[in-house]
Amino acid sequence: MALIAPRVTAGLPAEDAQKLKYALDGGHDITVFVDGTVHRLPPAARDAVVDLLGRFSRGEAVTVSSVEEMLTTSRAAELAGISHTYLRNMTDRGEIPVEYRGTHRRIRLADVMAWLETQKKIGPGAAPGSQDEGPND
Repeated sequence: MALIAPRVTAGLPAEDAQKLKYALDGGHDITVFVDGTVHRLPPAARDAVVDLLGRFSRGEAVTVSSVEEMLTTSRAAELAGISHTYLRNMTDRGEIPVEYRGTHRRIRLADVMAWLETQKKIGPGAAPGSQDEGPND
């Protein structure tokens, strides 16, 4: 799962920023039209759009980028349907990439999903270690 490169947009001209600021004052209800169809944004997306528009209304330059979701070994093992120990052993062998935050391992969701896709291609019974054999990371 590739991330899209960050997009940097310069601040709005003062007149446009002022118009946007005026439009945002007094409310945070954002209506989005896509090809003429109205869409209500879920709260997290609405908050992100309001924040983005607020920054533009202050004349700020804005960078939008993606962030990969990082999982604990417990969550990654749960999603993969394998034991924590088996997952840790796979990271030790380099079969699944891992990043360390201090002494804690973190695994990208995309890497877990890619491993699961590989297991589907290999067939049933390809994922040993489905019982919990040790403490969590």
